[in-house]
Amino acid sequence: MSPPVNNVRTVSDTKRDFYKYHTRPINSIYQRVVEELMVEMHLLTVNADFHYDPIYALGVTTSFNRFMQGYRPERDKDSIFNALCKAVGDDPERYKQDAEKVQSLANSLTEQELISWLSNPTPRDDTGNLYESIQEIANNPHFKYSRLFAVGFYTLLETADSESVKDEKERNQAIKQVAEALHLPQEKMQKDLELYRSNLEKFSQAQLVLQEALNADRKKREKLAQENNQATPSADNSQESGASKNEAPSS
Repeated sequence: MSPPVNNVRTVSDTKRDFYKYHTRPINSIYQRVVEELMVEMHLLTVNADFHYDPIYALGVTTSFNRFMQGYRPERDKDSIFNALCKAVGDDPERYKQDAEKVQSLANSLTEQELISWLSNPTPRDDTGNLYESIQEIANNPHFKYSRLFAVGFYTLLETADSESVKDEKERNQAIKQVAEALHLPQEKMQKDLELYRSNLEKFSQAQLVLQEALNADRKKREKLAQENNQATPSADNSQESGASKNEAPSS
């Protein structure tokens, strides 16, 4: 009897599909960002317990947008994001639209209102399918928690009140309240978000250093070009000089 065929997609399958959808080379500075996000999305989507939800979608779009800031050429960013979603068999527009809807909801609430609603959701006209998703998460003992879900949750808090999330005590209290209500791993969420915040800060600092290096290189090239222009005589002057040398002396 032959062994069962394993049809689970591999990371290599996803990477191959990604480069099928996005055919341009990726700026080497951002290569690691794209590949880490790709692998993370892949490992989640092939997990039997994973179910897509709008908070996860917000985590994906936020992670991509934050860590791809400054990418050049700018026009390639949409193509890269779309390829990431398509490579794991999903629709990029679903991610974008769901992320926008839940962020719009958070923007209309105070932080406390948002935390209360997430902890004990009630039907609202402006929540889209988030209400059903929250209910499913709370009632699913096998819910597949992910770092990207935590990032989406953090983004909701940040959207409702950008200042309070900077306070560790307030942030951890919000995590605790929602984690207990939805049966999420509180300590894991705290650690994931601390790492996320730390990585954002490091990335921001790295971007400043990179930008300074690019500016210095640009100025150096401009100065060199200016010096070359000054050192090279114009075509007209060269012709006049040559003509003067070839003139026969007057008799």
